[in-house]
Amino acid sequence: MIISIANQKGGVGKTTTAINLASAMGFAGKKVLLIDLDPQANSSMSFLSEPAERSTYDWLLHPESDAEAAIHETQTENLWIAPASIGLARVEQQLQGELEAPYRLKDVLDSVANDFDFVFIDTPPTLGLLTVNALVASTHLVVPIQSSYFAMEGTDDLLDTVEKIKKRTNPGLEILGVLVTMYDKRTVLGRDILGQIREVFGAKVFQTVITRNVRLEESPAYKESIFTFAPRSTGALQYQNLSEEVLKRVS
Repeated sequence: MIISIANQKGGVGKTTTAINLASAMGFAGKKVLLIDLDPQANSSMSFLSEPAERSTYDWLLHPESDAEAAIHETQTENLWIAPASIGLARVEQQLQGELEAPYRLKDVLDSVANDFDFVFIDTPPTLGLLTVNALVASTHLVVPIQSSYFAMEGTDDLLDTVEKIKKRTNPGLEILGVLVTMYDKRTVLGRDILGQIREVFGAKVFQTVITRNVRLEESPAYKESIFTFAPRSTGALQYQNLSEEVLKRVS
């Protein structure tokens, strides 16, 4: 299973979900690869203490090179990471006009994905070439949506992009689920937004909802997932529940 976590809107908990969902699967005994395609490299910094010599930038610019050289073991059980680098910010410009540009990541993953039970891809908050590469290479998509007034902003563009990719390059791509993040059940607005999201996306919305949680925000600074940083926290329980939902949906 190759699962992209994508939303062109920033600040929706995309990287938090990538880090903790991948970690949850690792602790569940699955062999997991987390791919960081975001030039900000926040997923990478959560697991690696120093910048890696090889990164996903090398994958996209030189897909014929040794793919395994960019895969690094983490301290989390059963979890490996292919880190990002700032060079990713230049990829769209460097590959401009290349007919095969949207397939670069897929070509690399064809050689390494079978070594893992799950591959998760953390994407940048845009619908540019990096996100397109992720969607072309993926079997499934998880869409985090923040429980806020502007929650649905940009989702139409994302869904249009998904449909175009399904028609032209990756007909097997499926939306695995929509994840509501940063939910505050104490507010009327939060409850209203959750209801709106469920009305729009129906059964695609995960039953698990990620609430606002200080521990989730703190854990990356200590280069840990929520499961080692605060294993008894609400955030750990919620991402554990999410991983179980994901397993049920892909089985």
